[in-house]
Amino acid sequence: MKKLITFCLSLLLLSVISVYAQEKPSAEYTENYKKVMDRTQWWREARFGMFIHFGAYAVPARGEWVKSNERITTEKYQKYIDVFNPADYDAKEWAKIAKAAGMKYAVLTAKHHDGYCNFDSKLTDYKLTPRFGGRDLVREFLDAFRAEGLKVGLYYSIIDWHHPDYPNVGNHPQRDDKEYGKRTFNWDNYLKYMHGQVEELVRDYGRLDIMWFDYSFDEYSGEKWKAKELVQMVRKYQPNIILDNRLEINHGTATGQRKISFLGDFETPEQGIPDAPILDQYGNPVPWETCLTLNNNWGYAENDRNWKSPELVIHSLVNCVSKNGNLLLNVGPDARGRIPEESIRILKEVGKWMDDNHESIYGCGACQLAKPDWGRYTRKGNTIYAHWMHPNLGQLNTRGVPADKVKYVSFLKSGAELSWQKTWWGNNETGNFFINIGSSPKMPYPFDTVVKVEMSE
Repeated sequence: MKKLITFCLSLLLLSVISVYAQEKPSAEYTENYKKVMDRTQWWREARFGMFIHFGAYAVPARGEWVKSNERITTEKYQKYIDVFNPADYDAKEWAKIAKAAGMKYAVLTAKHHDGYCNFDSKLTDYKLTPRFGGRDLVREFLDAFRAEGLKVGLYYSIIDWHHPDYPNVGNHPQRDDKEYGKRTFNWDNYLKYMHGQVEELVRDYGRLDIMWFDYSFDEYSGEKWKAKELVQMVRKYQPNIILDNRLEINHGTATGQRKISFLGDFETPEQGIPDAPILDQYGNPVPWETCLTLNNNWGYAENDRNWKSPELVIHSLVNCVSKNGNLLLNVGPDARGRIPEESIRILKEVGKWMDDNHESIYGCGACQLAKPDWGRYTRKGNTIYAHWMHPNLGQLNTRGVPADKVKYVSFLKSGAELSWQKTWWGNNETGNFFINIGSSPKMPYPFDTVVKVEMSE
């Protein structure tokens, strides 16, 4: 028994030492964390961006994973390459749509998993340029979006279902083809190609604000891609660029061992929003961005009519910002290069709301108040924005707002003053702050009525 007690005490002591050791990050980690936060400052203030998945997969129109999902060989996929001709592509129009929606940056697929390049790579003939009158689709995108004052980024797939030296692993279309698997794959040759294409993008296309790599899996992570060398090369040409985290698998996500990586500046939850702000193991905020489709596919899908409503998009954006996150909202142009009409309709509605309420989004982040039943909060400095999203009976209780510091309360859209009180119908619990929003349970402004609460320091 004595030995057991001693053993248990030793384990407890080791646990305490381990926890204490984790409380203080290393000097190297602290220095890198500061660099990450400095690099991402503009991006964390922008909060809202456009993702654009565009490629030859728009021809079969069954989503960007069609080659993998349907086990299509490169030879059979060629018919889509041959007819892909986005004659109606107008990067200037795309840029105007993004800007009108209130987006501050955009990320375009330079190359997706099928390996077909939207840019004029000198390392392959598997590219759109020769079939598109010599036009470089990526360059046109960058020029147009920069002209509208938007920050620009490129998506690049580090996996490649077309390259002869990329093995049939993961979700490769020939993953179950035993004969294909008998081929000789020169991994170093593939890495040389992949690194070379990334170098073309960061060297030859002017200033890039974001590089969005996709994706790592199983043992294909980190140094399998020679990720340190790749990042070093990228930062040589683009020292201020910000990188996503998909050059490696974030093993700390579920274990509470999260750390800001040396290989990426922000985390990338997909098709969902975290339950709370993301923190590293030391309690520091981690930059993150949810990427979200407008329907159920990233690439164009002719029969996908599962569109998210403008209300859901706005609520999702506010949800992200309320937890110190960004929203990267995707559009998938059709094979002719046109953003679907339904996408444009939704984005116009979102843009109208942003015209009136962008103050509650740009430069905002989490508020320490508990989430109320009627909506969410965002905050910027000494101003709290109460996002009234759901029907509410009676006054709006923004519980926790310090009444002694409140200077002015108003509807953000109209600037109309709103009265408030600390008690209502005998409810005088400490911390109550009731805002008189009128007698109707319906919101005066659609989707999300924002109440601005200005406070003294």
